Amino acid sequence: MKHARRLATRAFRAEQREFLAEGPQAVREALDHERAVLEVFATVEATEQHPDLVAAARRGDVTWHVVTDDVVAAMTDTVHPQGVVARCAMLDRPLEALLDRSPSFLVVCADIRDPGNAGAVIRCADAAGAHGVIFIGDSVDPYNPKSVRATVGSIFHVPIVVSRDIPGTLAAIQESGLAVLAADGKGDVGLFDEALDLSAPTAWLMGNEAWGLPEQVRALSDAVVAVPIFGRAESLNLATAAAVCLYATARARMDR
Repeated sequence: MKHARRLATRAFRAEQREFLAEGPQAVREALDHERAVLEVFATVEATEQHPDLVAAARRGDVTWHVVTDDVVAAMTDTVHPQGVVARCAMLDRPLEALLDRSPSFLVVCADIRDPGNAGAVIRCADAAGAHGVIFIGDSVDPYNPKSVRATVGSIFHVPIVVSRDIPGTLAAIQESGLAVLAADGKGDVGLFDEALDLSAPTAWLMGNEAWGLPEQVRALSDAVVAVPIFGRAESLNLATAAAVCLYATARARMDR
């Protein structure tokens, strides 16, 4: 239990290659992922409420610890813990392993810092049918507890890559045949312009919540695309802009 509590820190997560998934939905998806869950901690109440999770853990030969409410609370950073936490092995893979699968629909997050946004982007990517999410530069840890909660289990569905090398990662994606489209309010082409072919292999590049994409990063993309604002809003937040771009791509891929 001490080991699990220390996974609240990024350094210990990176050292152990482990993270925590909290809540019945996240634990359900984790148990459905082969070899993701190392052990589960749950209160008496949660154990009684979720016999399906107990059965899934038993089928996967995963130890299920029944613990007190205080123990679960100590493992989480939520005000009202949901009573069940899984200790999981990290799922990210090298960029080369993802590209070897010939993906044609990716989302790349450059220097994003908010864990809730990171989790929301993973969830949107999963819902839109993207083939992977790549975090580059000084982005937040996708295994941050808030990020994992925001994915609502989607972190166990979508391949994840983490890389600090922005130019090298974008170049490798382009060499694999995908066009890198940078989402930016000052784009050269609009998201709904006929000239933009979203049915082609595409990797969306999303920037930091506060300052977007620096010019030197935008310059590495194949095109800079603006999401149109039809009302009086100053802008869209990162997760919303990502959802709009990803669903526009998903629709184009369905219609091709």
